[in-house]
Amino acid sequence: MGDIIDYKIIGDDMQIVEIELDPSEGVRAEAGAMMYIDNNIIMQTSTQGGAFKGFKRMLTGESFFITTFYNAGVEKEHVAFAAPYPGKIIPVELSSVGGSFMCQKDAFLCCANGVDVEIAFTRKLGAGFFGGEGFILQRLVGNGLAFIHAGGTIVRKELMPGQTLKVDTGCLVAFSPTVDYDIQFVGGFKNALFGGEGVFLAKLTGPGTVYLQSLPLARLADRLSSASGGRREQQSGAAGIGGGILGGLFGGDKNY
Repeated sequence: MGDIIDYKIIGDDMQIVEIELDPSEGVRAEAGAMMYIDNNIIMQTSTQGGAFKGFKRMLTGESFFITTFYNAGVEKEHVAFAAPYPGKIIPVELSSVGGSFMCQKDAFLCCANGVDVEIAFTRKLGAGFFGGEGFILQRLVGNGLAFIHAGGTIVRKELMPGQTLKVDTGCLVAFSPTVDYDIQFVGGFKNALFGGEGVFLAKLTGPGTVYLQSLPLARLADRLSSASGGRREQQSGAAGIGGGILGGLFGGDKNY
């Protein structure tokens, strides 16, 4: 398909992107991202380049298979893809950012045909061990439109040459290849031990574009896990004091 596709992003906190396809046009997406399709959209699932490419995608947090959605009709048709958790969908026109963009693992949602999801390795040992996302990042390559997803509120920063921005490693979503990515120790024993922000920060030096998220998936998962554990403790304690009846009264949200 061409470099330009028509789309609209629907919703606020749980967004979807609806893409309009001309006859014979197609769009690629991670397996399982599709929400709905028009009648004449057909799906073709494959490794898109063989098993080796499939395994490389798995290393970046994506599925082994990727699905292409084609318009097999004679009129315009639509396909929609849903965000996996609360946040925002970010459109990135790769031709306007030098033909490639670096993303955190699991960020890719869908893209135009002609855009590839490749594996990228951080060049610095420190960033690989302590950068939150490890050595492996996603590189979106091509001249078309790609869509990535991030959690919570999204902030876009345009860094000037030599300008440095320090962020929580989990809050980094995506950045231009021209941005230098490294990690930095927060400094100070009390800061590292009791600051609650982690021992390392991501250090980004311009020029280039940086996208940040307010709600990393790992942070959301930790909060949900913590809440779930607290509820189980309440249920266990109530059952120990008053047996099953009191446990049911104090430990849950059941409707009888």
